[in-house]
Amino acid sequence: MRHGAVDYFRADGTAVPPDDVPLNETGRGQADAAGRLFGATGVQFDRVLVSGLPRTRETAERVLAAAGHAALPQEVDERLQEIHPGRLSDIPPDQVEQAFLGAFAGGPDAQAQRFLGGETVGELLDRVLPAFDEVLAAPGWRSLLLVLHGGVNRALLSRALAGERAFLGRMEQTPACINIIDAGVDDLVVRAVNLAPTQWLHENEQLTTMEKLLVQYLRLQAS
Repeated sequence: MRHGAVDYFRADGTAVPPDDVPLNETGRGQADAAGRLFGATGVQFDRVLVSGLPRTRETAERVLAAAGHAALPQEVDERLQEIHPGRLSDIPPDQVEQAFLGAFAGGPDAQAQRFLGGETVGELLDRVLPAFDEVLAAPGWRSLLLVLHGGVNRALLSRALAGERAFLGRMEQTPACINIIDAGVDDLVVRAVNLAPTQWLHENEQLTTMEKLLVQYLRLQAS
């Protein structure tokens, strides 16, 4: 899963530190809806793994509570934190759009793209893919819940769909969406991508998450 919806910007246009941002009211409702779906369909988790950032912890807590698995402890792997941004104030105005959208644009140079002037996609892959491989190799689980981030989920899904070091940046990840991967002995099968329990058909979506954030940032800067 991706964590539920959050507010990355305050009303005055300043950015909330990405390591501290909590779920907003919408995000809490999305997490609850995902948990109710797991509970209603009888999904039983053996493990739950989060990145450690508050938005993943809170999402997992609410999902597990709504699914009836509140006693299941959260495990943390900080290597699975979101692709690290730079400082918005350091980005020249004429490069803002590329800084917001470039990392998820795809293309032959995808791994060289920096996210908001910070970490490159290649650097993201360097840390999340070994962590993912360790999860897959670990014994003793049958059904595992990963609550992570949009960029990280793209990396893991790309690994399953297209092999090592692929990055399908245009594979959107709606807040609190569910992705389903069958982890076999020798291969990975992707059964579902970007299932949004509160909006199955994405009927209210015309922009990607990063496009929405860019619009919000530019509007706040202009006000």
